[in-house]
Amino acid sequence: MGSPGYVPLILALSASCFRAAAQLPLVINTWPFKDATQRAWDTLHSGGLALDAVEKGCSQCEFEQCDGTVGYGGSPDEHGETTLDAMIMNGNTIEVGAVGNLRRIKSAISVARAVMEHSSHSLLVGESASIFAQNMGFLSEDLTSNTSLSIHAEWLSKKCQPNYWKNVFPSAKTSCGPYKRKEGQWSKRHRMPAHVVDVHNHDTIGMIVIDKSRSIVAGTSTNGATHKIPGRVGDSPIVGAGAYADSTAGAAAATGMGDIMMRFLPSYQAVEYMRLGMEPTTACQKVIARIQKYYPKFFGAIICANRTGGYGAACSKCPGFNQFHFMVHNPSGTSEQIVDCI
Repeated sequence: MGSPGYVPLILALSASCFRAAAQLPLVINTWPFKDATQRAWDTLHSGGLALDAVEKGCSQCEFEQCDGTVGYGGSPDEHGETTLDAMIMNGNTIEVGAVGNLRRIKSAISVARAVMEHSSHSLLVGESASIFAQNMGFLSEDLTSNTSLSIHAEWLSKKCQPNYWKNVFPSAKTSCGPYKRKEGQWSKRHRMPAHVVDVHNHDTIGMIVIDKSRSIVAGTSTNGATHKIPGRVGDSPIVGAGAYADSTAGAAAATGMGDIMMRFLPSYQAVEYMRLGMEPTTACQKVIARIQKYYPKFFGAIICANRTGGYGAACSKCPGFNQFHFMVHNPSGTSEQIVDCI
């Protein structure tokens, strides 16, 4: 997206002293997904609402299969199926629409908006969410790809390693199951997943848009954890975990180990910190530090923006992950920004 020769400014920022100048309108999203940022900004520039901008921006990532971790054709579960999670939240009305474990529908963020606008519910999951989407006119399509099939085949060839099982027999470290519950002593408290953090496997796009009238919307979209147990829903579609927006205070969106992060509602907590007057960067850092008390080596990051257009980010340092990249577009232009992890 953007004009020929478009190269965003890249800014390296210190986690301890970064304070962004407040400017509106604002688009900010996790990871250097530049086309998604530009699509959201162009939507605002052409007169679209903040809701439209978040939907179009996340849809761009779904279409492009950003890093294979957003949209169709990536992150197969244990059965080899790709399923999607997404959420959108209107900070003016505190309305939410979300889908989890969505099957056969590519436009997850748009289905989430349909849940918000055409039902009295906030979250639909699984096959029933897919049927809802089809009733709303969304096309049913196969979400697998040659890439996802290859990932799944390779995983099977390695006896289903790594996986998300624990305290089962036969041993999840040496076999594919089926598993049964293992009685007796459980693993140590706060056991981290066996997965090795891969900074090139980013997962969620989380996006915040604030328009000139200070209407704030946040959204997320992801195809979840690779090799997840079928039926798993991560933090992305959970209000207050994957994202949260309140136009009287600000918004936040998280990315990383969803099964850990969702236990702390980091996006909601960051917004509440900003409501109390805390700067966005400080709010982001505080929610990361809170999780680190329980999970010192977890992989995760969060972006925050207050109602005036100030923004910030923070991430948790772990092996292979020392910096977090995110995108910003405001009247000063577009920039890929980098923050040191804490």
